[in-house]
Amino acid sequence: MTSQPLLVVDDLRIDYTTPAGTMPAVHGVDFTINRGEVLAVVGESGSGKSTIAHSLVRLLPDEARVRAGSVRFDGTDLQSLSQRAMRRIRGGRIGFVPQDPSHSLNPLMRVGEQIAETLRRHLGLTQRVAANRAIDILTEVGIPDAELRSTQYPHELSGGLRQRVLIGIAWACTPDLVIADEPTSALDATVQRHVLDRIEALRVAHGTSVLLVTHDLAVAADRADRIVVVNKGRIVEAGNAQDVLASPTHEYTQRLVAAAPGLNSRRLEPTVKAEARQVREGILLSVNGLSKTYGRGGVAAAKDVSFEIPRGSTFSIVGESGSGKSTTARMIARIVPSDSGRITFDGADITALRGEKLRQLRRRIQVVYQNPFGSLDPRMKVGAIVAEPLRAFGTSSRRERAAAVRDLMGQVKLDAALIDRTPAQLSGGQRQRVAIARAIALRPEFLVLDEPVSALDVSVQEQVLQLLVDLQADFGLTYLFISHDLGVIRQVSDQIAVMRRGEFLEQDSATAIFESPRTDYTRELIGAIPGAHTAR
Repeated sequence: MTSQPLLVVDDLRIDYTTPAGTMPAVHGVDFTINRGEVLAVVGESGSGKSTIAHSLVRLLPDEARVRAGSVRFDGTDLQSLSQRAMRRIRGGRIGFVPQDPSHSLNPLMRVGEQIAETLRRHLGLTQRVAANRAIDILTEVGIPDAELRSTQYPHELSGGLRQRVLIGIAWACTPDLVIADEPTSALDATVQRHVLDRIEALRVAHGTSVLLVTHDLAVAADRADRIVVVNKGRIVEAGNAQDVLASPTHEYTQRLVAAAPGLNSRRLEPTVKAEARQVREGILLSVNGLSKTYGRGGVAAAKDVSFEIPRGSTFSIVGESGSGKSTTARMIARIVPSDSGRITFDGADITALRGEKLRQLRRRIQVVYQNPFGSLDPRMKVGAIVAEPLRAFGTSSRRERAAAVRDLMGQVKLDAALIDRTPAQLSGGQRQRVAIARAIALRPEFLVLDEPVSALDVSVQEQVLQLLVDLQADFGLTYLFISHDLGVIRQVSDQIAVMRRGEFLEQDSATAIFESPRTDYTRELIGAIPGAHTAR
């Protein structure tokens, strides 16, 4: 590294124009990036970190404008450049990796052509040379069968492979700086690690500087030289990554560090001592030989799955996307039928229940889904959503339902003032609490929690997980918890099963899984937990 910074951001101020007037979003931000270093900008959703990142390459939305400040890249003031000059730098000397590959890749172009287009535009390569170089780049970013993959469209690739294509586009012209905006937030832990490893390898090979934007302090701990913490559009803390994480000085940073599962993952305890209650003992759910196959090709989503869940405990299934864990959960909740096997709930075989008996089972088994925005009716108000199960089963009068809704809102720690809002007017964490309130409205004994916190910031994740632990203690609930994230799993689990390609590779107590994993795959999952090792 040289003493001269590659990027200097000075007193950056950004406003958004809304129907209600001008809203300041970024307040006087200052930072530098040195040549060859990784700087992580960390903060929760809405903190302003992505706004900062987009402003550096002049990709702000129409309603946003830079009100003051400067961005100097290798001595050039980027704010003063014409659009044409900026386009030459963007993609040529500054690469950009956006968050969501589903919306960032052209669905009508083959992925190889999308890389080749960048090479032709910025390096002037011929069509044939650019096409061959695109295949080389796909290989560099770790995509197997690169020549074949280059001819495919984005929808034919997994999320991890699509993200690698975006990384390939960003690095195609060997830029001096790459800005990566939440490049792995939608990926499984092992895929996330492989993608971040690829970014690191390219950084080392080409001497590229990296601005890594993330809500996850554990990722920053593993990957950054320095960290800038942003809260409400202001930098509240900055410094060496190890120093910031080991001894955070600002209250906001301390909260983020405490909430990061990979940094401080432990079994959560109830925050309030639950009232003494008579809890029945024994096995609530028993699954024996459960199997499910999809499609004409006979793709096995679950193969001979067997396990038991004692009352009042949490059994977690962990695995990557496509491992079969969600299919298993949906068979148990009787959302999809099984091909074979037996499901026993409270001593009764529920495998083939139909009609009114299956409907009555819904009172005892409820599901909380991964995406609360997708599982809540956007046209309904919160109060109606929470009351929906009570109304469907006719368990109370309108007045009693209204009182029950207020009680449920309190139990999930939501302000009763939100009752008249719609899901779109709530944060992600609030929406998930509404989903939980709806799920416990009928006082079920068993909750299936399918990736209930994967779409949330780490601090909100911790709040929702703590809520689930408290509710379990208060009401003696039994949980089947589905996740791809072992850092999250460790916070809530009594027993864990590791699933891959439709099969349980191992199942044991949470302590045994983490302290004495028996398979290489489990060890790989544990090693992929962000923050599990010290920042370099």
